[in-house]
Amino acid sequence: MKKKIYIIGSGFSSLAASCYLAKEGHDVTIFEKNGTIGGRARQLKREGFVFDIGPTWYWMPDVFERFFNDFNKKPSDYYSLLKLSPAYQVYFGKNDAITIADNLQDIITTFEKIEKGAGEKLEIFMATAKSNYDIAIKDLVYRPGEHIGELITLETAKRLKQFFSTISKDIRSKFKNSKLIQTLEFPVLFLGAKPSNTPSFYSFMNYADFGLGTWHPKNGMYSVIEGIAQLASELGVTILTNQNVEKIITEKNKATGIVVNSENKYCDIIVSGADYHFTETLLNKELRQYSENYWDKKTYAPSSLLFYVGFDKKIENIEHHTLFFDTDFNVHAKDIYDQPKWPDEPLFYASFPSKTDNSSAPVGKEAGIFLIPLAPNLEDTPALRELYFNKIIERFEKITNQNVKNSVIFKESFCINDFKEQYNSYKGNAYGLANTLLQTAFLRPKLKSKKVKHLYFTGQLTVPGPGVPPSLISGKLVTNLIKKYEI
Repeated sequence: MKKKIYIIGSGFSSLAASCYLAKEGHDVTIFEKNGTIGGRARQLKREGFVFDIGPTWYWMPDVFERFFNDFNKKPSDYYSLLKLSPAYQVYFGKNDAITIADNLQDIITTFEKIEKGAGEKLEIFMATAKSNYDIAIKDLVYRPGEHIGELITLETAKRLKQFFSTISKDIRSKFKNSKLIQTLEFPVLFLGAKPSNTPSFYSFMNYADFGLGTWHPKNGMYSVIEGIAQLASELGVTILTNQNVEKIITEKNKATGIVVNSENKYCDIIVSGADYHFTETLLNKELRQYSENYWDKKTYAPSSLLFYVGFDKKIENIEHHTLFFDTDFNVHAKDIYDQPKWPDEPLFYASFPSKTDNSSAPVGKEAGIFLIPLAPNLEDTPALRELYFNKIIERFEKITNQNVKNSVIFKESFCINDFKEQYNSYKGNAYGLANTLLQTAFLRPKLKSKKVKHLYFTGQLTVPGPGVPPSLISGKLVTNLIKKYEI
């Protein structure tokens, strides 16, 4: 039976859900509070420069292919992809870097050159990582997190030990060189948790990295948002911007509509891809599933301080994606997870999309994105942002042997206060709930409200977790639950 469905937010999970729901024949409308679609994956344009405000890594291309294939489409019907070669670069100090190639065999050779015997160990490690990927990404993450039974399969039973060891322990038992260890621990940071708190099973992220490679959509990640929005429109979805949802209307514990821009609008089903905690504040207190204490005690993925910088020249000695691991990761991680504070010497990441994509910057100029991971809910002031820009740009100049500060045409920043204001993000987190063992699958906030009928959730605070590919999957999962319980 055809239903009128309202979706709050227009990020990846909301757009994905809208496509699946429209395909089922429903009347679907998206309400986005900001002036442009994309949620956290919006775009900044200034003086001929173009930046992705949010995600900049395109990993797990198979998940995107599977999404479009569900509509008899391909990613190439909506955007162009380029496999980055090299995938990325990791600096550990001045003139001290590892370059990660675009294929596993070359990466194995690199490891062997750095540590004798590491090449063969990496080959064995990656075989396990691929096996875990086949189980996790092709099967487990497409389960809705309703109960523990979803995780109990013959294959997961064989890997039970991996759920009670950690990525950090596993890697350190095989590799001794600190640079190789840090490089192998890096991918699980996309899950939002420390490697020392992340089950070994999550080595599937290493296969996503070394096995499947790093890609770049032409015109940036925002072209993926535009592509999915185009698909949604083709399927009949209505997308409205500048629509501030102020309340979820309920009647006898049933969601019946929303108050948007002070106007009551009624529907049959509501799906929220907005921040989960924020969405529940749109309900009367007695209808909220999770208390403030519940949210406060959860482990969150980091927030971020981001800078979008236009340079008046080309930047040297860097790749499209460049990581700066020249300071102590454990100290920085402690400042994020254990004793939250602004880090003294932060690790940081830099992206220069104009190295690959001419649309990112005017001719002869460079677009740079810099990211510092931070604990959520820290004090955020213009003075702190400026202090940390100077910290990282001075290190950047020293490590890459060049002067760039005087070549800055402009810079714009985005930090904790912006995540709160623009995305209603709980504590200003950037990536949702961390994927720790106790925050995995059925232990995450539910896709379906337990207290309000016809109300559903999607996105990085629910199942399956943080990241762009999981968000696409989340949109499919919530649609399947709606089919199960509503149709």
